[in-house]
Amino acid sequence: MTPGDVWDADKIQVAALAEKKRTFERIEMEDVTIGLALGVGAARGWAHIGIIQGLIDIGIQPDIVCGTSAGALVGGSYAAGHLNELEKWLLSLDRLSVAKFFDLSLTSGGLIAGKRIIGFFIDRFGDYDIQSLPKTYGAVATDLMTGHEVWFRSGSLMDAVRASISMPGIFEPFLLDGKWYVDGGIVNPVPVSLCRSLGADIVIAVDVNRGRLTKSPDMSKLKFSSKLEDETVIENDDDGLPVSLPKKVRDRIGHALSLIWQGNSAKPGLLFVLNNSAHFMQERITLSRLACDPPDFILHPKLSAIGFMDFHRAAEAIEIGKQCVKNNEYELTLCLDKK
Repeated sequence: MTPGDVWDADKIQVAALAEKKRTFERIEMEDVTIGLALGVGAARGWAHIGIIQGLIDIGIQPDIVCGTSAGALVGGSYAAGHLNELEKWLLSLDRLSVAKFFDLSLTSGGLIAGKRIIGFFIDRFGDYDIQSLPKTYGAVATDLMTGHEVWFRSGSLMDAVRASISMPGIFEPFLLDGKWYVDGGIVNPVPVSLCRSLGADIVIAVDVNRGRLTKSPDMSKLKFSSKLEDETVIENDDDGLPVSLPKKVRDRIGHALSLIWQGNSAKPGLLFVLNNSAHFMQERITLSRLACDPPDFILHPKLSAIGFMDFHRAAEAIEIGKQCVKNNEYELTLCLDKK
């Protein structure tokens, strides 16, 4: 990859900040280029699959797809023509199989190295040059050293995805051509501006995180689990612990890790803190960015029941995405209707 393969979005967008919001227009479908901006959301991002399928079912096929974090992964699969294969694999996952993809890396800048999951995707689906994809594609990441928003428009698809999903504290930052990248959700959670820059006349945005800021749980009634559910306990060679350790020692280490991650009845664990903090941060930034870069239409699938790390609940998330499109079919059609 050469330096020209990534775009410094901060420089590109300076002139665009003053542009007024585009009004809805009834334009003939064949005369418009439709862009789809898929946002951050971790496990909630699987709803993007249902969104895309739902749009196709009502005759809307995006020409441009841009994504941030989970949106970059799902959008890349769609752009490469592997969305159905991705869905089939996700539907086969349970808690245990998800845990096996987490290659713990406690001595680096993140808890998960990320090599195992990216290696799996390359082995199963292959890697592609972004500019050779059947659909126009772009992904958003953040330059860790400068804070600049970076747009990946060419080079390796998997490099772009890996850079975009590098959520601070969870995944290790991604090193590419001498630069460290972290999650694009820090700067542009729903990349409407990237869709516009790539030539979209109409942009449909998907925000899977809306709603967390409106919740105010009663902390006196909130309990934190002190042990893993039975199906999540890993007692084989793939649990990341040396097989030479006695079972009693391995069980104690596993219990200690569960307390760190999930907490106990008195206080939240690491996952709870990271989960809520990330969602609140992303929702605030999303509201701000969408005010500056408004889409022509925005979809808000109702995913509040699906947690940050509930990657095994793909079937629910996908169905919620499909239902969201059905609920908005009339308005979407009106937006794209003929003059």
